[in-house]
Amino acid sequence: MPTPVRVLVVGGGIIGLAVAERLVQERPGAEVTVLEKETSWAAHQTGRNSGVIHSGLYYPPGSLKATLCRAGAASMVAFAREEGVPHEVCGKLVVATRVDELPGLARLQHRGLAHGLHVTRLSPEAAREYEPHVDALAALHVAETGIVDYPAVCAALVRRLEAAGARLLLGTEVLGSTSSGRAVVVHTTGGDVRVDQVVACAGLQADLVARRLGHRPAARIVPFRGEYHELRPEVRHLVRGLVYPVPDPAFPFLGVHLTRDTDGHVHAGPNAVLALAREGYDWRTARWADLRDTLTHPGFWRLVARHHRAGAGEVARSLSRHRFGDSLRRLVPELRDDDLVAAPAGVRAQAVRADGSLVDDFLIERAGSVVHVLNAPSPAATSAFEIARHIVRLLGDAR
Repeated sequence: MPTPVRVLVVGGGIIGLAVAERLVQERPGAEVTVLEKETSWAAHQTGRNSGVIHSGLYYPPGSLKATLCRAGAASMVAFAREEGVPHEVCGKLVVATRVDELPGLARLQHRGLAHGLHVTRLSPEAAREYEPHVDALAALHVAETGIVDYPAVCAALVRRLEAAGARLLLGTEVLGSTSSGRAVVVHTTGGDVRVDQVVACAGLQADLVARRLGHRPAARIVPFRGEYHELRPEVRHLVRGLVYPVPDPAFPFLGVHLTRDTDGHVHAGPNAVLALAREGYDWRTARWADLRDTLTHPGFWRLVARHHRAGAGEVARSLSRHRFGDSLRRLVPELRDDDLVAAPAGVRAQAVRADGSLVDDFLIERAGSVVHVLNAPSPAATSAFEIARHIVRLLGDAR
């Protein structure tokens, strides 16, 4: 009998769990181990996002994001139906509130149609049929966008992995690795793990784990905190579904938006400010080793030089609920500052190259028998099952 292939997956967010589940499906008899440094699954990016199933509207044709997101939205909905995970394909509005945003809205419509999406241009009156309290010069309705409970998706994946006999290790961190013949010995806080292949899906720690596994990644993770507010129950009726601004092409993030989740809560955000730790969910949390890693990266300073004005605006919005509210009132004028209640923040693991450019697409590198997921921000959760298929194919090529 052939020796079973031993695969270690590092990271217990949605991508790591989806990779492990794909492995047990496609490689019967494989010994699959999932290692997570926290004491619970989906503790960081997966468990702290807005729960949106993205359509692929924003991403350049031919990019991994566009290809995997479009297919991933369908596979995420199929999984949620099969597992009874709360979800809804509710559509969303992208709203232009100024004349200078209309060309950007037209570009988004053209891109959405190129992706095969159901994208409809709406007049102000038609937009108010979807969202009666929105102020729009024009809007796009994107039918394929939805919402889902991503932590519940992860819980379902864990159940599947347990049923398949996978080894699941919480509270276990990667310390380093050595080679032993064709095997990789991964040193962890729980002891050594000897495997044939490794998939590192470490999110906010992606580049650090890559270096511990002997790889020199092409970019470094710079953590950006995204702060959220929630609408008070009395004003949730002002937002029926998902309302987004037209993104600023000069700024690398989508801008503050309003999203209703599967429990009926309405979240507002996120902004984007530098986090003082990779897992720094507020201004009080700082970790010198993480901050030093950011400040000694030449790409960070080039990024600051390129986007310092927009960055200063994001910091001001972080420190002022009124400024945060002003961003929302562009979309829904009836909202008041007192309607906003602080909600848990998230941190985006953004890969930045040495030249200061953001890695816009998913970045997945293979080094021998190890696959490194080095950049997987939004829409990675939406795309998780398709990213998993892509990675398992890469592993197959490495054998």
